[in-house]
Amino acid sequence: MPKLKDLLPLFLLPGLWWMLSSCSEEKVRPSVSAVGSGLGTPSQESWNATITFTDSGKTTAILHAGHIAMFNDQRFTILDSTIIVDFYDQNERHTSVLTAKKGRVNDLTHDFEAHENVVVVSDSGTTLKTEDLYWSNAAQRVTTPAFVDILSPTEHIEGRGLESDQGLKHYTIFKVTGQSKANG
Repeated sequence: MPKLKDLLPLFLLPGLWWMLSSCSEEKVRPSVSAVGSGLGTPSQESWNATITFTDSGKTTAILHAGHIAMFNDQRFTILDSTIIVDFYDQNERHTSVLTAKKGRVNDLTHDFEAHENVVVVSDSGTTLKTEDLYWSNAAQRVTTPAFVDILSPTEHIEGRGLESDQGLKHYTIFKVTGQSKANG
């Protein structure tokens, strides 16, 4: 049976936590993305965080974000202050890297969206630039209705609307507005 002196730290911790939190003037505030949106205070927040996503024990993506705000009740996570995501294929080979100013993850489906200054650079040498990009976890596909600028080793294409694999090897642009051979 534990002695009272062994249990004393367990009784003191809540009191110490209460004293420290009552003395603080700083209050938890919603992230910049959540301010004014009616989302309320995040359930959890992290700064300068790295998160590894796996499927059946294999790494599928590694996310770096300046700020992450999780909203458990709404079942989504907001990412802001610059995000970088490294994507990997089913054999855990790196396929591409995405950078954007902000994004959002659906915590149920693991679908991901990126917004503002979105750039995806594939390991095959293709670069995609757009303002909005959506990743479907179930379909393992990238889509956007927005303007896109794609530069590959063989061509330069601009247009509106895109669907692609995550490695940007097989893509379709729905409304091509400009096309040229890449200088090489």
